[in-house]
Amino acid sequence: MTSNAISPRTKRRLQAPRRLLMGIAVPCALLLVWQVVGQQASMAGVVPTPLEVIVAWRDWIFADPGMGLNPYLGTWVGNVQYSTLRVAQGFALALVLGVPLGLMIGWSRAVALMLDPMVQGMRPIPITAWLPFSIALFGIRDLGSVFLIFLGAFYPIVVNTTQGARDVDRNLVRAAAMMGCSSWQMLRRVVLPSAMPSLFTGLRLGLGIAWTAVIVSEMVAVKSGLGYVLWDAYYVGRMDIVLADMVSIGIMGYISDRLIVWLERHVLRWRILQNY
Repeated sequence: MTSNAISPRTKRRLQAPRRLLMGIAVPCALLLVWQVVGQQASMAGVVPTPLEVIVAWRDWIFADPGMGLNPYLGTWVGNVQYSTLRVAQGFALALVLGVPLGLMIGWSRAVALMLDPMVQGMRPIPITAWLPFSIALFGIRDLGSVFLIFLGAFYPIVVNTTQGARDVDRNLVRAAAMMGCSSWQMLRRVVLPSAMPSLFTGLRLGLGIAWTAVIVSEMVAVKSGLGYVLWDAYYVGRMDIVLADMVSIGIMGYISDRLIVWLERHVLRWRILQNY
């Protein structure tokens, strides 16, 4: 073994600048095309340039709201907080209910016969179809938005957790049974760890849909948050704020997804090490 061998950690550090350049190349090219298109006379008032969006976004974040007559001055943080809180509440509820249900459907034939047809039948109903029901039941309140977010995140979590529970290695089950594991111990110590990779896939998919659901719900069911600002800005012709809002939604969705990935790497560290 030579002393010149490069450790995997050092190799990853050396490759970091290259990965960064590859990651920003396409976005930079799209921004350049957008700037050129936005400067065309035919696009005036229709597609603002990236520079115009940045200026509007800066004012939306940092400007003094004054008397509050302009809703696009200094209100960005508050609206992000409203949307993030609703996503966190709806997603947490989907997690608490969806994971146990998915495990039971995937592991128990009797539970699957009773509940899986209902889950699969309701899953294709889009979030927008639930809007009238939500407004009729909860009114124009936060609870209606949380309900829609819960529905959006619930089904990906249930379906992926179910699939993970069904794919458990039967040799592990037999070995655990021979060691005298009870049904509860089998579910907790064998089925759940084996289903974790699929479970985290469901969490990432569910979280992405949760951000979609919060925007849809805030356009109609509540009067605050990024979704409400998106619709209000479009209504008054502030396309620069509309685009700044869209970028804000993308950033928040990306950050929350990275948090799930970080958690997955720590919880499933055994699986990552197993692959090397």
